[in-house]
Amino acid sequence: MIWVGSFKSLQTALRKPRFTNAPLDVHTWLRSEIALISPFTDWLMRLIAGSRCARGKEESIELALREAMSNAMLHGNRMDARRLVHVRCCCESAKGVFIVVRDQGHGFDPNDVSNPLAVENLGAERGRGIHLMKWAMDEVSFKRGGTEVHIHKESGNQQKTAPQHIQKRIVRRLVIRPWRGVRAVELG
Repeated sequence: MIWVGSFKSLQTALRKPRFTNAPLDVHTWLRSEIALISPFTDWLMRLIAGSRCARGKEESIELALREAMSNAMLHGNRMDARRLVHVRCCCESAKGVFIVVRDQGHGFDPNDVSNPLAVENLGAERGRGIHLMKWAMDEVSFKRGGTEVHIHKESGNQQKTAPQHIQKRIVRRLVIRPWRGVRAVELG
């Protein structure tokens, strides 16, 4: 199923989701408010854990998701609550978890980020988020001029498969419109 809606609307709609073997695909957005990071991450992690697409790897996924959300709000959107953070999460038991976090900022060049393990940076109060994401996830890449981070954690449930690009999914038909602002569709 694909669930599309704002964080608030999906949080209400998916309070007690029923999980099947079907892939989980969530498209949502939220304002750039630091206070929303924990409730959002806790909510999305419950969905990821329930989908069983990366059993035993949830702590790593949560760490990377929190860092990506924090970077998007603090550095990308500069704490401007009028700007949104868009998140897309795809879970499939054979392929693992794919998460895309996009901000509405100006972007950055990830090659210009200092190494947090360099001696001169060990005392710095910032600069560890990207390093932590790379440590926690199997793949981390930046797109759209640095306004979008793609993170992937393999499931380990079955043999390795090449990651499927999130953008290439095809929606077959609209199944239901359960709540205002929320759509659920069936994948083909």
